Amino acid sequence: MLPGLLIGLWAQMKLHSAFSKYSQVPVDSGMTGAEVARRILDQAGLVNVSVAEVAGHLSDHYDPVKKALFLSSDNFHGRTIAAVGVAAHESGHALQHLHQDTLFNLRMALVPVTQFASHAWMGVIVLGMVLHSPHFHFMLIAVAIFSVLTLFQLVTLPVEYDASARAKEQLFRLGLVHETERAGVSKVLDAAALTYVAALVSSVLQLLYYVSAARRS
Repeated sequence: MLPGLLIGLWAQMKLHSAFSKYSQVPVDSGMTGAEVARRILDQAGLVNVSVAEVAGHLSDHYDPVKKALFLSSDNFHGRTIAAVGVAAHESGHALQHLHQDTLFNLRMALVPVTQFASHAWMGVIVLGMVLHSPHFHFMLIAVAIFSVLTLFQLVTLPVEYDASARAKEQLFRLGLVHETERAGVSKVLDAAALTYVAALVSSVLQLLYYVSAARRS
């Protein structure tokens, strides 16, 4: 489990380093993240998708149920390469929803199951201890539930990479950033994608640990 933790910390450091650097670099267009998101959505015909400000740092996300794109304050008002890169990435998720992307829809379907599994797997182990039941049986159930979390991470990774690819395409196709800004946008989006790679690796290693523990039981 330790390698997964270290990889996760490394990915977070890369993300914060890239974001901190490019949140200080103004974008030539002078547009805010909110304006860039609005332009991408409108060009795709998604005029009914709202763009709103949300509290928190890097709390940006697209809500497919509310059909709304939420940007953290720094990215909503920011006129930097980091702000427009993140805004475009979240807009990429809205485009996935529009085009009924298969993996995006699968991730949406897994969300409620994942929310349950994220709490249930540890509860099953504790329940086994409380009831003094055979540890092996409860470990097997916990492993099965935790597998859902790993599946979610496996599906999430290509969804996030595709959103970043769509973001880059829209930013340059619509002339929202210039060619000289391509490297900065890519570094921000690639650093963000690394966090999902780390999450998947960590989840797989953790699952293998629990499988090993179940076998020992």
